[in-house]
Amino acid sequence: MSKDKRSFFEKLTGSVSLNEESEETREENEEKGAHKGEAGWLEEENEEAQLTVDVYQTPTEIIIKSIVAGVKPDDLQISITRDMVTIRGKREENKEGEDDDYFYNELYWGSFSRTIMLPQEIEPEETEAIEKHGLLVIRLPKVDREKQTKLKVRSI
Repeated sequence: MSKDKRSFFEKLTGSVSLNEESEETREENEEKGAHKGEAGWLEEENEEAQLTVDVYQTPTEIIIKSIVAGVKPDDLQISITRDMVTIRGKREENKEGEDDDYFYNELYWGSFSRTIMLPQEIEPEETEAIEKHGLLVIRLPKVDREKQTKLKVRSI
């Protein structure tokens, strides 16, 4: 595409149309074995998908919500530290037909994970995870830095 025929957005951002491949990019793809129409570098076997999440806070908790429909609670692994949460799991597929029989095949099957860096320290021992109707809710109590405890001195 010549410089004169670029869209306003392409001129503004300096981007290149996806329909057009530069000679340099084409040569790089050929060297890597990727041909037009193949995903090549996009497809990697055995790679985990990233789990989508909502993360928000209340005055006393950080709450993480995620849709895990089709995953048994026993197939979920949640690792928690004071500043990070990692959720891993696997959604097993029960195929009921051949690939040619499907009109749409959009659901994700396989391993997934997500690591979330928390904006504030939490109490890992007091966390709670509940799954109901495919919605996973993790409640993470925040560390209360203002909380004070009185310690009684014992004599021995």
